[in-house]
Amino acid sequence: MASWLQIPKNSPFSLANIPFGIISAQSASRSHLGVFSQPTLNAFAALGRPVHRQVREYLQNILKADTSYPQVLKENASLQKSVLLPLSQVTNHVPMQIGDYTDFYAGLNHAYNVGVLFRGPENALQPNYKHLPVAYHGRASSVVPSGTGLHRPNGQILTNPTANPKVPAFSPCKKLDIELELAAFISTPNDLGTPVPIDEAEDHIFGLVLMNDWSARDIQAWEYVPLGPFNAKNFGTTITPWVVLIDALEPFRTEGLEPGNRESLLPYLREKRAANAYEIPLDVEITNQGGKPTQISRSNARNLLYSFSQMVAHHTITGCNLNTGDLLGSGTISGTEPHTEGSLLEQTNGKNPLKLADGSERLFLEDGDTVVLRGMAGTEGNYVGFGDCVGTILPAHPLP
Repeated sequence: MASWLQIPKNSPFSLANIPFGIISAQSASRSHLGVFSQPTLNAFAALGRPVHRQVREYLQNILKADTSYPQVLKENASLQKSVLLPLSQVTNHVPMQIGDYTDFYAGLNHAYNVGVLFRGPENALQPNYKHLPVAYHGRASSVVPSGTGLHRPNGQILTNPTANPKVPAFSPCKKLDIELELAAFISTPNDLGTPVPIDEAEDHIFGLVLMNDWSARDIQAWEYVPLGPFNAKNFGTTITPWVVLIDALEPFRTEGLEPGNRESLLPYLREKRAANAYEIPLDVEITNQGGKPTQISRSNARNLLYSFSQMVAHHTITGCNLNTGDLLGSGTISGTEPHTEGSLLEQTNGKNPLKLADGSERLFLEDGDTVVLRGMAGTEGNYVGFGDCVGTILPAHPLP
């Protein structure tokens, strides 16, 4: 899809994409009317998928080489100067006001790998795993845009698991980890008490972002029984600031690890089509302070057992009302081969360190490490991607 605007061939934001986000810049005009003058995308998202599609197609037309509306932007030099802003000159923000954040556990290979570490291969997956999308409620207030630094969390850690009685110490996290995920923003809400049918669920999704669900594994190990993660997850979650619409990802739909209409699922979770995943290559890169970047993992979005539609259907089956701006994480997306894992815990088992480009080793993250997640589908000149999901680990705050 050719454009009159010069777009680098390796850009994740080709004309085939047209993502939406919130920016600020001293030179940026805020004179747009209606939903596009708001500080978040919630009002636009709430208009629904047909409107999102119409706006995206209009913007694609505006930017096409053979645009039907050359007078709008292509031939309007003064307007180009005020509305076409280099990314280097703008500040990105969290694109939506997030009321609630739910993190699912739909990465089958990740669930199996972690299960093997703690329960062995025979009991790696819990009995419920292939019957419903498992999830926990996360913390919306600490979701931050790409580029935000995060302090290493302090917390209770069981330094000697074999001791009796078990007594925790209080210290900075020593096993700080990443989780490679996708996440969906909700557009159209549902009423309290009214479940969203599986065949309508996708129309309640605005679009997807990349997400790094940072995890303090040693804090998590002590606190998660019996109610699950809490402080191990609430100190920060990083997302890309550009929301890629579902329509932009449609060409990359593929069958996931298991069909979305498999008979083992209860009827409310069965989708009409088996292709319930996306073919999106995903990369993880670590750069230590002053060093060279090291690619440590390459996975794919097709490594999910459940689709976001199934997550919405299950989340609302009780009558739970999802609201515009709610965020649903996919869970860690890991492959089956070495260096396709979406977390350091899986790659190192806490015992077998990774080597970075400068020769240093990592079991878990150290202060000053910068982690970059990337995801991009398609071909050169027509990529549909999310941009970089970047976070740098800052030292822990002094202990009280």
